[in-house]
Amino acid sequence: MASSSLVFRLHDRGPELVRKVLLGRGWKEYDGGEQEEEDWNLYWRASAFRSSDYHNLLPWQRLNHHPKTVGITRKDCLVRNLRRMRATFGSSLYHFSPAAFILPNDHTRFLSEYTRRRQTGGWSPYWICKPVDLSQGRGIFIFEDYKDLIYDSSVVIQRYISNPLLISGYKFDLRIYVCVKNFHPLTIYMHQEGLVRFATDKYNLSSLDNLYAHLTNTSINKLGPFYTTNKERVGQGCKWAMNKFRCFLRSQCINELLLWQKINNIVTLTLLSIAPSVPSSPNCVELFGFDVLIDSKFKPWLLEVNFSPALTLDCQVDVAVKKGLISDLIDLMNYRSIDSLRERAYRKQLPRYHASQASRFSTPVATFKELKSQKTSGSRSSQTPTQSLVKARGQHRADQTSQSQSQHPTGWLKYLPPVDLNKRHAAREGIINSNITTATKPHTNQVLTPIFVPHSRITISEVTRQTRGPAPAPRTLHTSEVTHHGNAETEMESSGKAGVSSETPDLLQMGLGSLRTKPAAGSWKLPHIRSGRHQPDREGPPALRVGDFILTFPFNRATLNASQHKLDVKLVIQELHKLTCQLASGCSQSDKTRRREEGDGKKDEGVRTSDGEEDFESLLWGPKDPPLLSQCFPSS
Repeated sequence: MASSSLVFRLHDRGPELVRKVLLGRGWKEYDGGEQEEEDWNLYWRASAFRSSDYHNLLPWQRLNHHPKTVGITRKDCLVRNLRRMRATFGSSLYHFSPAAFILPNDHTRFLSEYTRRRQTGGWSPYWICKPVDLSQGRGIFIFEDYKDLIYDSSVVIQRYISNPLLISGYKFDLRIYVCVKNFHPLTIYMHQEGLVRFATDKYNLSSLDNLYAHLTNTSINKLGPFYTTNKERVGQGCKWAMNKFRCFLRSQCINELLLWQKINNIVTLTLLSIAPSVPSSPNCVELFGFDVLIDSKFKPWLLEVNFSPALTLDCQVDVAVKKGLISDLIDLMNYRSIDSLRERAYRKQLPRYHASQASRFSTPVATFKELKSQKTSGSRSSQTPTQSLVKARGQHRADQTSQSQSQHPTGWLKYLPPVDLNKRHAAREGIINSNITTATKPHTNQVLTPIFVPHSRITISEVTRQTRGPAPAPRTLHTSEVTHHGNAETEMESSGKAGVSSETPDLLQMGLGSLRTKPAAGSWKLPHIRSGRHQPDREGPPALRVGDFILTFPFNRATLNASQHKLDVKLVIQELHKLTCQLASGCSQSDKTRRREEGDGKKDEGVRTSDGEEDFESLLWGPKDPPLLSQCFPSS
């Protein structure tokens, strides 16, 4: 393990886009013939990981999937979960998915609904049939008459949205990229640059078998006869970037902010249906592809949620959107320079800690050495290196006294323990260099930064940063400047002084939201991140923006508190309903401009709640320049 670069591992040699982005950022690809089994930082695969993959994660490693998210990514599971949430919390918010039935189990229910609708007055709805375990439009067909329903496997039957919003006669839907950074506490980011996917033939209900007119899947439409035709307003191909769709919306004289918030609600409410049941996996992130259709009344509908959304580059729009998407996703993973050293960093750091703390590590230094010895000695043992490591961990746990074990919560074996870095290292080490370009060079003078888990506690009294010019006046609010991608030296921008009080939330737990490249011309400035006083029993608020990823949950102080410890789903739904009602009351363009100006003047003031906590609110995902939520409400 001579290399000090971050290392990525791809399953089945793909996707190629991920390889190109990571190599361009200075990463190296994992070589199983030359590197040890655990010598990697990111393992990326399109399919699901095994349970053992999560169990054996080491502190410097990340996976690109959370466990047990099939509850929304498989069509039949999504139907069941949304049906359960609608029955529990009502349909006032959970009315964004068309009526659906899982056949053959729901065959009798579907037949009853089909008969009822045909007898209610001449209006005959259309239905769409989708196999539950296929993707890319395979096996999908649309029908109106029950006799045309033929299936030989488990399928989902949904009411077909027959009045879609059209652009120059062409049907379209939105591919929204959503990153769940953590399920405990629930942390959701939505990417600004999604895709608008078009059908390549004009919409026509008289030809239900014409998939090029009714389906928007790129895998289908790129084979259509009109794919390369310069279609009216749509142009060639079958995709727009989201910015072009924003321009279209501005010409429609609608409440754009309400539409964006409704799409935001769809994402959050869907994820709430599985969040309590997903195991805590702080070393994982998940990128979902939400497919949303907008009807002629500007009501958004959820069509499905994609596990491992396609990262192929079929056109220039794909290149523009997906390369930035993957780069921003890597920034969300919170890699630090110490992670590039992998085992060596933790082996070197262990002796530097007090014996009472060093003894709490789940895997002692000797264990790593024994694992290496087993690999290099050509042992004929039937155990794999990973199994040996797990066995060694278990032996280490058995050797500890019951008093020592009682100090750790469940799951302590896989993660580094709480460490007070101030007392031991602040004076002689500094603390943490925020320049993430040092990830490609080994540093022997950096202190250990443990992986964060819900029960981790780290107190950092001072963070040294690189700044441009003299430090401005002290402030109690954190600010981040987010800029475009580039190969320039990266740094953390702050409007506060270099010394950050220990009363502020742990900066590292806030993620890499403020770690971006130097700003290019015309880059915009992010509003101040309002973060509360440090509370020893809860985590600080996450970064409001990382690249083009916008934090959409938690979105205020109430939902931030509700997501800590055990997720309070009922309270979250109440807050979503309240927010949506506020936006639905309407907001004129002059109101939006005035409130944005007022908000700019109030960002630095730091509103505090009745319990003394500093107020917290997120940005509104969707608009080109996302405003703070408080700037979107109409004046009284």
